[in-house]
Amino acid sequence: MALDTFLQAFITLNGLATNPVVLVVLALIGAYLGGRVVELIPYTRRIIERREAQLAERE
Repeated sequence: MALDTFLQAFITLNGLATNPVVLVVLALIGAYLGGRVVELIPYTRRIIERREAQLAERE
């Protein structure tokens, strides 16, 4: 019984994962969350601030 439920869930997720619309939505969500995470990590925030300061100096 548990194996049937597991296989049915796996087939459903496999069908969703091959749907191009679902993949685009997942990519957009991943890009948004990745951008948010980069802002939260102090090391990457310093890199971004340095680049912005260099661009401001050039202008």
